[in-house]
Amino acid sequence: MLPISARLTSPQDFARTTKSGLRVTSEHFVGYLYINPASTLQPRAGLIIGKSVGGSVRRHRVSRQIRHALAPLMSSFPTGSLIVIRGLKQKSEVDTNKEINQIAERLIAKAAQRMASA
Repeated sequence: MLPISARLTSPQDFARTTKSGLRVTSEHFVGYLYINPASTLQPRAGLIIGKSVGGSVRRHRVSRQIRHALAPLMSSFPTGSLIVIRGLKQKSEVDTNKEINQIAERLIAKAAQRMASA
């Protein structure tokens, strides 16, 4: 589970991350990463799980699975990172852990590539 200090709660942070951040897509999720180089705060993450994912019970289950998969990966993100995971329409059982790991790896690689070219 993500500690409260590692959660993204501000609407401004969600907007900044989804509009200005790096984006990576998988079959069932979209991952966004925004890195504030001036920040010394630990990485923070937020979720966007819309009604297209399913009913209330299904959405909350997916949210818990994402938070559980994301918690051990938080230390691998750079300092000052804001991460948002958006859930897309899902038809059946999804290997959430595997997809979130892939999204995190791709976001970190993309960020490293951008920092190297800058």
